[in-house]
Amino acid sequence: DEIRAAGGQATLVPVDLSDAPAIEKLGPALLQRWGKLDILLANAGILGPLTPLTHASVKEWNRVFDTNVTANWRLLKSVEPALQASDAARVVLMSSGAAHKCLAYWGPYSISKAAVEAMARTYAAETATTPLKVMLVNPGPLRTRMRAEAMPGEDPQTLRTPEELAPHLVALASPDWSETGKIFDFPQGKVLTPQMPA
Repeated sequence: DEIRAAGGQATLVPVDLSDAPAIEKLGPALLQRWGKLDILLANAGILGPLTPLTHASVKEWNRVFDTNVTANWRLLKSVEPALQASDAARVVLMSSGAAHKCLAYWGPYSISKAAVEAMARTYAAETATTPLKVMLVNPGPLRTRMRAEAMPGEDPQTLRTPEELAPHLVALASPDWSETGKIFDFPQGKVLTPQMPA
């Protein structure tokens, strides 16, 4: 409504990210309607079970990976032709400090976020000679439902809000953003280069 009130156009496309055929249709539909896609902000993610790694069920493990990794990969795969049609495409994938901390009982979530980071860095390397830029974001602890689920005893008023992160996401998606394959760490307020093994 706000976009339309400002004179722009907007379309809402409700898609279940576990519906692979629907995701496959999304990219071609965007390309046909708009001729390109300038920004993909891939934020699909669930917490999954907080349990010892070997106690997670196969069903729980698959659900976390299907949502956090595979859905984001399918989405990227579907919209890539539309991204390639843009002269300044930007892909932003949401990660987590959990990808690096590897805390006890956070196994499926931590491992899935590490996979998202590997996916983003791989895609950044593959598109390095194009105008497309790929960035990761570690939002840190934010006042969200997922954080409340993970830390039910935590006072949410002590946390930063998604609205505080939003201007940084806008900057990463802007046409003048020039870095790729890096992580914007919101808690530190800076871009970090992932450490590569020797």
